[in-house]
Amino acid sequence: MLRFSLHFLTACLLLIHASLVRADVVPDVLPGFRTVMAQGASSIALDIDNDSLLMNRNDGFYTSGVRVTQQSAMRNAAQLVTYGWRIGHEMYSASDIKLQSAQVQALDHPYAAWLYGGLFREVRQVDGAYTRIGFDLGCIGPCAAGERVQTNLHRLINQPLPQGWSGQVKNEFGAVLYGDVAPARWSLQPWLDVQPSIRGRFGNIFTDVTAAVTLRAGALGDLPAASTRHLYLKFGARAVGHDASLQGGYFSRGNPHTVRPQRLVAEAEAGLQWVQGPFALLAAIVRRGNEIRDLPAAAGAQNFVRLQLVYFP
Repeated sequence: MLRFSLHFLTACLLLIHASLVRADVVPDVLPGFRTVMAQGASSIALDIDNDSLLMNRNDGFYTSGVRVTQQSAMRNAAQLVTYGWRIGHEMYSASDIKLQSAQVQALDHPYAAWLYGGLFREVRQVDGAYTRIGFDLGCIGPCAAGERVQTNLHRLINQPLPQGWSGQVKNEFGAVLYGDVAPARWSLQPWLDVQPSIRGRFGNIFTDVTAAVTLRAGALGDLPAASTRHLYLKFGARAVGHDASLQGGYFSRGNPHTVRPQRLVAEAEAGLQWVQGPFALLAAIVRRGNEIRDLPAAAGAQNFVRLQLVYFP
């Protein structure tokens, strides 16, 4: 089963790469980068995922994700070309952060933090189709300072302090190559459209492929900076080859606590997006299915809030 999963993931990733090449995303990167960064319109975005924003004082599993993205975009009659960089930090913990490391159950989520930064290029068509390719470099383990960040954050918001970080996964430097392709966006009504997409990641931290479909309803914009006010629903399924937040880094050995990943993970997201003038806001609730193979589905599923704030100078 594992061999089949890895072959399937490899085939999907090669398909994404072929789509990116045909879409002219891979060649001529350096000249395009110089032109767009010098002449394009810039923007900066802050993305936040956090289960504590549900105000239920329940913290665990994928507990926090923060990412800052700066990008420059140039539009012509047919498409919008974007280059950018991003820096991010993700934290994962056991279902009950008040337990000491020795008390964490064998099937509970390991403690882990992933600190990364990278570059990307995106080509987006006016009909909604897009392709993106990028890479991230970073580290997982104590080098990512998850214990310090979560402890100080919980002091700030007056929540229980985490006790189990002494059992987190071991240090490993990582590289992740990713691609994201949406072949089309189909208009069902002037106020309603649907878009399929496929995303793949390959590296020693994450290797997976996600297929998703997004339904939007409202006043719809065609490109990221275009005015829009709409609700959306997104449904996806992720096929997992390797997840270092659960298994530890691909090359590290002797991790104090790891679990087997669920090979297929479902996710649903419901939210709203508003873009007007120089600002954009996205707010959503995400329901993620169980990621741990031997854990009961009801115990492994989780909910968290997703926020995105964008400024277009």
